[in-house]
Amino acid sequence: MKTHNLKINQLAPEVYEWYLSYLEAIDNKDIEAYINFLADDCVMLPNNNSPVQGKATILQNLSHYWKTFSSLEHDLLNIYGDDLSFVLEALNHYVRLDGKRVTVRAVAITERNKQGLVSSFRFYTDTTSIFE
Repeated sequence: MKTHNLKINQLAPEVYEWYLSYLEAIDNKDIEAYINFLADDCVMLPNNNSPVQGKATILQNLSHYWKTFSSLEHDLLNIYGDDLSFVLEALNHYVRLDGKRVTVRAVAITERNKQGLVSSFRFYTDTTSIFE
């Protein structure tokens, strides 16, 4: 994960560290670590697709998606919001299964419940170049 391009971070230090751990689990495609960040009733909304409801279904979808590329590295640009609801602007650096490197712009909106677990996350990015 790259943080040296981060210009604006409106999260409290402890939530920022939590969020870095969350993103690290994604970058490592570590489903076992990632599961611990989600509330049981979490909702995922990827791009313009239908919402995916529930931790188990989200993990099934992400497990499949994470197998479609070799690696992912988040390059954080800005984090706006508060400790329970925030938006990340980032560059996502992928390595495709054929070894080609691709960078795409991404925005992710994350909402946390009072227990600090992710209750909802929405992400918007054009991943077409990963699969061309």
